[in-house]
Amino acid sequence: MASADLTDELLCSICMSIFTDPVTLRCGHNFCRGCIDQVLDSQIRSRHYFCPECRVKFHGRPSLQRNVNLHNVAERLLSTQPHQEEITGICCTYCIHSPVPAVRSCLLCEASLCDNHLRVHSKSPEHVLSEPSTSLEKRKCSVHKKVLEYYCTEDDACICVSCSLSGEHRTHRVEMLDEASEKKKEKLRNVLQKQMTKREKTEERVRSVEERRRKTQEKASGEAERVTALFKDIRRRLNDLEKRVLSEISRQEEQLSLSLSDVIQKLEIKKDDLSRKMRHIEKLCNMADPLTVLQDPDTGDLCDPEEEGGDEDTGGDNKTHDVDVDVITGMLHAGIADIITHLQTISPAKPKEIRPQPPSIQFKTHHTQTSPVPDPEYEDDGVIVRTGGAEGEGATEGEEGIFGKGPADILLDINTAGNNILISYNLKTATRTTRNQNRVETAKRFEGYQVMSGRGFSSGRHYWDVDISESGQWRVGMCYPSIDKRGHQSYIGYNNKSWCLYGVRGYYYQNSVIHDSKVTELLYQFSSHRVRICLDYEAGQLSFYEMCDHMKHIHTFTTTFTEPLHAVLCVYGGSLRTCSHDKNLRIISYFTNFMESTMRIVVQALTRIFNL
Repeated sequence: MASADLTDELLCSICMSIFTDPVTLRCGHNFCRGCIDQVLDSQIRSRHYFCPECRVKFHGRPSLQRNVNLHNVAERLLSTQPHQEEITGICCTYCIHSPVPAVRSCLLCEASLCDNHLRVHSKSPEHVLSEPSTSLEKRKCSVHKKVLEYYCTEDDACICVSCSLSGEHRTHRVEMLDEASEKKKEKLRNVLQKQMTKREKTEERVRSVEERRRKTQEKASGEAERVTALFKDIRRRLNDLEKRVLSEISRQEEQLSLSLSDVIQKLEIKKDDLSRKMRHIEKLCNMADPLTVLQDPDTGDLCDPEEEGGDEDTGGDNKTHDVDVDVITGMLHAGIADIITHLQTISPAKPKEIRPQPPSIQFKTHHTQTSPVPDPEYEDDGVIVRTGGAEGEGATEGEEGIFGKGPADILLDINTAGNNILISYNLKTATRTTRNQNRVETAKRFEGYQVMSGRGFSSGRHYWDVDISESGQWRVGMCYPSIDKRGHQSYIGYNNKSWCLYGVRGYYYQNSVIHDSKVTELLYQFSSHRVRICLDYEAGQLSFYEMCDHMKHIHTFTTTFTEPLHAVLCVYGGSLRTCSHDKNLRIISYFTNFMESTMRIVVQALTRIFNL
């Protein structure tokens, strides 16, 4: 009991904790130095200093004397007792024996009150109560030291009665603090509502962007998996092709080695026979007896000259004993073509959307002169929305272009290519060659210098472009898949199943359009290297344009199509190349271009090696 009383005597009445660096006022009360300094600092503005415990007033700020004895006693007590938790919050100023939370603060008394002390506190108007606070001086006017009761709307400041009656705010419009506070709260509520609306929109946008990011990540992940699988399949097929080609080289090398071994064995026997004969001849030449020389029985055989070409039994011409580079090259070409064809099947182009067709545009056929056509206008996705026709005819703004939605990607079908046509590895370029490709003869393969596309069109509008080499004769157009593949009637234009544009670069009178063997000459000289073919299947129109500075209409066939139409190229000299538009085939194009250059290096290396 005595220990508890001793502990109560060592508690600071401000912080209700054991003294820390205790000091004494002139009235004899002790406080922690930090606690009393804080209280005296809060009394500076009122210029009235008093003891927080006995309320004795001082003239000027009182001096603080350090209580050494009390400090030592507090230190000893702290060393024998566990550490007390620090009291947080605002406590009642008058509860000195134990900390009691304050419920109100009096601005006049500059003290905080608990429930008990609040009951006995003065109820006079000058004692203004507020929420518990340690900075009560902020609720008083800094000039008149009176409670802030009004709000000046012109200066946006809280003022006291003296400021509104005789101070600098005497002519200003003022309001009661409660009224001004409610008005400001209403404005803040409106701002809060707007901020909440903006936040909801922002959250919705965040969700939208996050959903877009998620879809983008999923799409990128799917594309990465697709590309990984694509290249994995490419590597597997290339490895298989490498094994087949190396096996063929080993087989040919083994056959050649066996053949050359037989030749070497025969040559060795012949060499031994020649050596025996040479020794016998030398022996005869060294004899002194002429009778023996003349009567030698083998002399006749030794003196008979050998017939030319006597080495045929030992191999003769070395050209018959060589690795067949053409066979190896053919295997490489066939293998790469199979890989490209397979890649086209697993990475198909997106199907074009078929839209309702606007009224068709009629062009005059049999023009001997062409007029310039305005450049077509494109949307972001490549759709031609307006273009001109012959003599000013054209589609109106907003309609689907006369060329349809987007360009068609034309891939050549190597199974239809004639044996004097070389098809590039990306299946887009056809080149005339004098070297027979020795492809397998099928019912689909052309006999001449033609090749057909693998893709056919049986509805909608489509267009595609062809790049023409600097020299040579050529034909471009479209045909039915049932076109003859043999004889003169198999050439496009010389039957009723095909339509074509015929051209010879650099000539004025040899350009024409042909259908069913009817030739319509064009007094027209091509100035560019690109031709556009446009198909409107439902309207029965097949049009040709030259893609120069001003796109020029050349000719339009009008008929009724009864079968799917395939693009067809005929190359008498030089090369023709269909232009690539499909973005989905970029990876395959990169791969095929790489393989094409690699194939040239491989074939050149094989030729150099086996010709040594």
